Amino acid sequence: MGEITDRENEWLDRATAAAIAAARRVVTGDQVIPMNTPIGRLSDVEWGWIVSSMIFAWIGARAEQATVEGLDVEEAIRAGVSPDPWDAGAVAAILPKLADAVAIDWSKALSDWSRETMVQFLITALGLIRKALAARDRNNAGVTRTKKRALAILD
Repeated sequence: MGEITDRENEWLDRATAAAIAAARRVVTGDQVIPMNTPIGRLSDVEWGWIVSSMIFAWIGARAEQATVEGLDVEEAIRAGVSPDPWDAGAVAAILPKLADAVAIDWSKALSDWSRETMVQFLITALGLIRKALAARDRNNAGVTRTKKRALAILD
């Protein structure tokens, strides 16, 4: 297990270094954003250039790992990130329904909930999460599936 962890950490380090280098290129090499622009003055578009360059570089390094190690690309991209963004996205998708699905006094602190309320809340959350995970996993097209279809599965 130590060997797998060390190798995975090396790939994560490579991906992070690639992402940082890509962001630096946006403000230094390519000069898409003038080098001395204060960070507080960046527009949404400029932030988009920085973030997009980082994401694309990180994904590129993880795709390289998948190629070298013969892994599934989406698995390699998500590996080593905690919480798994694939799971976090599915959980985030159920939050509006969860708030409406359980009769809870949301003004109370969590520590003030009764045992029965907590059990009902968690059972409801688990059911909604399972449904969301099934909807997410139903299609082999990955993140390319349409929003309309994915939301229809959740209903």
